[in-house]
Amino acid sequence: MRTILLVDDERRMLDLLELFLEPHGFKCIKADNGKKGLEIAEKEKVSLVLLDVMMPDLDGWEVCKKIRELSTIPVIMLTARSDKSDLVKGLEFGADDYITKPFDERELVARVNALLRRTANDEADHSNVIYGEFLLNRDSYSLHYQNVEVQLTLKEFYIMEALISHPKRTFTREQLLGTAWDYNTFTDIRTVDSHIRNLREKLKTAGFPIHDFLLTVWGIGYKWN
Repeated sequence: MRTILLVDDERRMLDLLELFLEPHGFKCIKADNGKKGLEIAEKEKVSLVLLDVMMPDLDGWEVCKKIRELSTIPVIMLTARSDKSDLVKGLEFGADDYITKPFDERELVARVNALLRRTANDEADHSNVIYGEFLLNRDSYSLHYQNVEVQLTLKEFYIMEALISHPKRTFTREQLLGTAWDYNTFTDIRTVDSHIRNLREKLKTAGFPIHDFLLTVWGIGYKWN
């Protein structure tokens, strides 16, 4: 049974999430504040975190950032706001997906299953992808450039894997969305642009001449040159 950590300051929302997830075979651990959620994430073996954004004291963005410093556990943000700036901020802090409240059971379960399914599929393949001075490890979800690790979220990892595994191939946003999310029913294709921006910034910080390689194909998508 896979364990999901639920972090929300509203007891009603925690109970609702548990009600939606338990019939689908998930065990739920509930935390009613960010600090408690972090403590559980450090001590317990969880498969995924559902994390509310708006919480007192320690908000969801800060919790996500601290979780990402510890591990690559998939994180889905829950937000009552539809502002795209919330999405971008969550991605910058390492979130893998987001759900806007209110949501129904089908959407929640679809997103959780898609993210876990992709993680499980990659765990079955422990081979590395080597491209030039890059080493991408599918076992640890890590990317190294010149022996220095570049910290990526799961979505950034999947996008990078697709691009460097097929150099010179142009990927549409829809294709990259399918690669990183396994579905595109509920997700805005422009979400891919946010991940690409983050990926470029991280590679640039690592010293890689990103503008010569990770190229935008205007009106279509992206390619690794």
